[in-house]
Amino acid sequence: MVRVLISTGEVSGDLQGSLLVSALHRQAARRGLSLEVMALGGPRMEAAGAELLADTAPMGSIGLLEALPLVLPTLRLQARVNRELTARPPDAVVLIDYMGANVRLGQRLRRTLPEIPITYYIAPQEWAWRMNDGGTSSLLSFTDRILAIFPEEASFYASHGADVTWVGHPLLDLAAARPDRSAACQQLGLNPDARLLLLLPASRIQELRYLMPVLAEVAARLQARDPSLQVIVPAGLSRFEEPLAQALAAAGVQGRVIPAADADRLKPALFSAADLALGKSGTVNLELALQGVPQVVGYRVSRLTAWVARHVLRFKVDHISPVNLLLNERLVPELLQDEFTVDAFMAQALPLLEDGDCRARMQDGYRRLRETLGSPGVTDRAAAAILDSIQP
Repeated sequence: MVRVLISTGEVSGDLQGSLLVSALHRQAARRGLSLEVMALGGPRMEAAGAELLADTAPMGSIGLLEALPLVLPTLRLQARVNRELTARPPDAVVLIDYMGANVRLGQRLRRTLPEIPITYYIAPQEWAWRMNDGGTSSLLSFTDRILAIFPEEASFYASHGADVTWVGHPLLDLAAARPDRSAACQQLGLNPDARLLLLLPASRIQELRYLMPVLAEVAARLQARDPSLQVIVPAGLSRFEEPLAQALAAAGVQGRVIPAADADRLKPALFSAADLALGKSGTVNLELALQGVPQVVGYRVSRLTAWVARHVLRFKVDHISPVNLLLNERLVPELLQDEFTVDAFMAQALPLLEDGDCRARMQDGYRRLRETLGSPGVTDRAAAAILDSIQP
């Protein structure tokens, strides 16, 4: 029996982890291995065949005040996980993104189980800003191998002496299969002759407060301009469904929330039918780009967190969306902190809805982006590399 522990957090990590769990089971079967996967993740990983040690999908936060409510739950979770790993030590560990928690876990495992290979798959995007300051990463102190999903990520860590393999971006494995727009609209019960606006505001609880009210008001203004505009919000977590519906109602938007249990299944149809997406910066930006959906993204945090980031941590990057980061240009409009306003979103959204040339320029950028992300089969390549690290 080969036992692998995968650790991640938040909704996006749960998605990426689920793809890897499925690939590990496929690769193990091809090798005739009996495989057990333990996971710190979420329901998607559990559905893919992992034993869920703890549900970390709801535990993501960005910022100082935003993280405070999670301190005690995180400490309790860590103590329980430590007991479980002592009783059932894994043969290999895979860390996916989720920087703070995974760095602490990796450092602890390196001290307590030094012989176990630790692979970082989808390293936190600290590499993007460290490329500018020349710094190195704490990941290198405990990670045996990095499976990079971006070429720049691979180059950065390799230049600092890490054992790195570029496998490509796992979202490529999802991008191939989707219905045409007519079939997508039929599946979703939409009018194919009316435009569809997707709102993608939240994978963390704080984002319901800081992001959703503005996005709902933007949707209301766009719907007032075009009453036939259809509005859909996929819920990242089941507990977000009611707050999202309430935000739409408060803004007077005629729209609907897709339950979290259905969101993954309906995602290909939603992307095929969508004319524009407005949402947070993050992994979903790449999903939209690979599916050819025009988008405007943004983010904001508490004023205290923003002040500390600017004046104490001196945090500064040219781009925050992974689409722009990879292209090193502002293809997708980004509205951050004080710029995250209804008027600013309207100014960026209207051309993407109504100007064919503006949409065409974004689509051209998306085509260039796809060329940088590798080829499908990413998760199977990653899974094979992980199993290679533990097989004699």
